[in-house]
Amino acid sequence: MYAFLTGPMFWLSLAVFIAGLFWRAVWYARGLDWQLDRVAYRAWPKEGARGAVRSVFRWLVPFGTRGWRVQPFMTVVFFLFHAGAVLAPVFLLAHNVFLESKLGVSLPALPRFLADALALLAVIAGLLLALRRVALPEVRILTDWRDGLVLALSLAPFITGLLARFQAGDYQFWLLAHIISGEAFLIAAPFTKLSHIVLFFMSRAQLGMDYGIKRGGMKGKGMAW
Repeated sequence: MYAFLTGPMFWLSLAVFIAGLFWRAVWYARGLDWQLDRVAYRAWPKEGARGAVRSVFRWLVPFGTRGWRVQPFMTVVFFLFHAGAVLAPVFLLAHNVFLESKLGVSLPALPRFLADALALLAVIAGLLLALRRVALPEVRILTDWRDGLVLALSLAPFITGLLARFQAGDYQFWLLAHIISGEAFLIAAPFTKLSHIVLFFMSRAQLGMDYGIKRGGMKGKGMAW
């Protein structure tokens, strides 16, 4: 089972993840309105690019936008979750040893205690996000079973990884569960809201380009719209 999961299944899940997210990005770009979007972006590429970079950067900085500042608790939870979700798996020593054996590349590794702390923070923050979806009526009304499934898929690799790391019970069982849940996450990403891994940057860039060109950015500079 271990050989299968770290061999053919790893390559399959990685291929689905990369190809699927690439397809979602292409489909998003193809869906832009020719008259309202593409013509403006092509006419003023520098202004659009400047607005896109500004929008993405501000939303990647905690409290960098008004939307983050009006919900401070949610902002802290959100960034803790995503910091753990990105940094822990990408810079975990064990993952980099595995990637070097498969792809011949590796990244700098986090100290073990820091990787453990980030993974634990991701789990705690994820549970708080789940509680928010249940507790707040304005969020609950927008939530269905698919949102719960996406959150469960996001948390499962961290929970199983921590259980394997601290050898809670059968180590081999939790190790296999960790690998399976991680590969399930990769496969599900292009087909669920996890596609925001790519689409967040594209949508924020599009909005930034809109504000940089059409929504006041070109006011008084010959912009017909």
